[in-house]
Amino acid sequence: MPDRSSSARTAIRGVTLGVDVVLFTPRGNELAVLLTPLVGGRGRGKERWSLPTDSLSADESLGDAAARVARDVLGAAPSFLDQAGAHGGARKPSDAAAPQISVTYFGLVPVAGGNARRGAEWLGMSELPVLSVRERDQLDATVAAMRARVDQQPIAFRLLPPAFTLSDLQAVYELLLGRRLHKASFRRSLHASALVEATDEWRSEGRGRPAQLFRYAPPRRRRQRRGIRFDLLA
Repeated sequence: MPDRSSSARTAIRGVTLGVDVVLFTPRGNELAVLLTPLVGGRGRGKERWSLPTDSLSADESLGDAAARVARDVLGAAPSFLDQAGAHGGARKPSDAAAPQISVTYFGLVPVAGGNARRGAEWLGMSELPVLSVRERDQLDATVAAMRARVDQQPIAFRLLPPAFTLSDLQAVYELLLGRRLHKASFRRSLHASALVEATDEWRSEGRGRPAQLFRYAPPRRRRQRRGIRFDLLA
């Protein structure tokens, strides 16, 4: 009897299974998203941009497909990639006869280099073009899913170099959460979580005292999960 539970099946009863990838990178004081131009697109103002996407091949898992889509558009693997959710329905009215279920992944890219392919561009969250209703819903849901993981998993460290200051780390958390954090409360929570350890290196920051550099301290037990509880500024 054939295995109907396999994630490699790309079509079940006429419903196509695809993978969308939402890639984030820091840009100034906000996150930027990588979008690809649709065939025949003319630019940002013509509603011709889309999230990187592709159908699931018969010989790959969902995770492998998401990694392939990310590498194809980035030219390299993101530093972090995780599943955010699934969405149903056609991408646009012309697709109504062929409904599609898309599994959405989100990825983190520390530095947006110039290696993006297929005409893709990094666009700040405040300057996004008009996307389809479905893709806008996907993007909003993915941002919410990503933020829900911030205080459950140490994903912020995927956007930092091996050594960093505590100010660098707080800035990344604020980018991911989309909110400011109280400095003293953040550092108390960080200390309680034991997520970082001090190095013997220091970095000069302007006219003030040099700042000590820290590094991520992975939990010793694999199943141990540590997070940070935040006191947010209004």
